[in-house]
Amino acid sequence: MPSFASEYSTRDGLDLAKLLYLREVSPRELMDCAINAADAVNPRFNAFCFPRYEQALEEASNAPLRGRFGALPFVFKDSGLAADRHRGSIGSRLFANSLSTSNSTLAERFARDGFISFGRTTVPEMCMAPTTEALQNGGPTRNPWVPSRSAGGSSGGAAVAVATGVVPIAHGSDGGGSIRIPAACCGVYGLKTSRGLVPHGPVKGEGWGGLAVHGVLTRTVRDSAAALDGIAGAEPGAPYAAPSRPGSYLDEIDRRFDRPLKIAKWTSGWNGVVIAPDCLAALDTAERELITLGHEVVEAPLPELDYSAFIEALIDVLCANAAMSVKDFLTTSPKDGWQDLLEPAILDACLLGTEMPATRYVAAINTFHRVGRILDAYLANYDFVISPTLTSPPLPLGELSMEGDFRTFRRKAARYTMFLALLNASGQPAANLPLYRNRDGLPIGVQLIGRFGTDAEVLRLSAHLERQAGWAAQQFAIGGAHGASSGASGSAWGHADELETLAGG
Repeated sequence: MPSFASEYSTRDGLDLAKLLYLREVSPRELMDCAINAADAVNPRFNAFCFPRYEQALEEASNAPLRGRFGALPFVFKDSGLAADRHRGSIGSRLFANSLSTSNSTLAERFARDGFISFGRTTVPEMCMAPTTEALQNGGPTRNPWVPSRSAGGSSGGAAVAVATGVVPIAHGSDGGGSIRIPAACCGVYGLKTSRGLVPHGPVKGEGWGGLAVHGVLTRTVRDSAAALDGIAGAEPGAPYAAPSRPGSYLDEIDRRFDRPLKIAKWTSGWNGVVIAPDCLAALDTAERELITLGHEVVEAPLPELDYSAFIEALIDVLCANAAMSVKDFLTTSPKDGWQDLLEPAILDACLLGTEMPATRYVAAINTFHRVGRILDAYLANYDFVISPTLTSPPLPLGELSMEGDFRTFRRKAARYTMFLALLNASGQPAANLPLYRNRDGLPIGVQLIGRFGTDAEVLRLSAHLERQAGWAAQQFAIGGAHGASSGASGSAWGHADELETLAGG
């Protein structure tokens, strides 16, 4: 299999699925490629955890081809999503080696569509940081383009897995930018879907007061569209109604828009936050490509909202969730000295959440709803908005440390991720477009924002930009040859029945 191993990482998921259905490659061969690639990449970038090589190889050897992806290697984010026989930690030493013995609705949908998971990908502790540097992971997850920089978070390991060609599609989740941040840092595509479109159940109905959604990170837009075809849709008992959806997101991306679009462009931040020149250059690149496609781009004022009040509300909700997660876990799995197993900022969040009056939490949720109304009214004047995904290039590792108190940590993070969590509050779809690299070779993302429920249109415009700019033609096998040997001995990456109940981001 040497010749195929050398090209495995250059193909997207639908291309690999086509080879599977044509019987030109076997599920076992693909799993061998993915595991060998993970073992080659992980010592350098630290993106994978909780491997299940033997089980995945056995599953691949006996897998029927089904769904859009046949029998494709895959990885779950270590975010607590329940997937049977998958251990996890939510990036925390406190929750390490927690075991899911049943499947979430989403895990079932991934399996139904032909995904076979061989492990999990790294996250920051409790998914509460825009960089993946958890002590539980034994070191930071590194940006594959400039390893001294952050890969982003909280889906940092997932973004590295896709950017380095280990898998073409990886599970991610986004409670405040956690798909879009690492997608921007690592130069891949990442869509945060509309609230309610992708299920959270059956154990839970929402994450972080309705902020969090599940999804995928991919190299090509068509893989994201096809994956959404398999995982989107209403779930019985869900607290949020799923927005309407087309017959197929994949079919939608090739359609033309019936008129030129009016697109707002945000070039400044709230509270005087300065946008780095590289991020503005990326935004200018997106504008040029959109104009070439025949659309109108107008520099527009920011929506009038109190960004500082929103961030304090976000911090309150994160603290309450951290406290509840730890309380639930310790109820079933008591641990002496548990405080020493949490990083300082997260321990502080737990203490703040424990002491928080209920009225403060309710006020935070009301703030989210107010922001949602403001943004929904703003988008009535435009078809889309483009903004920088982040306010600066990927940060140096250690720049956002969990060593201090939680509020200071999150306020600093909020300047870096200024345009992201607001869209979690509003529930609107938003995607990172990997359109630009700076002179150091670092990816710089552009965010595309749509109206609530227009996920198909966001994917369609993303696909048009992908074809126009040619980003899918780039080779993402950063690690070089991953090795062609079959078999998967290689390195092994280094309680609660439903870990899914603990985290939201």
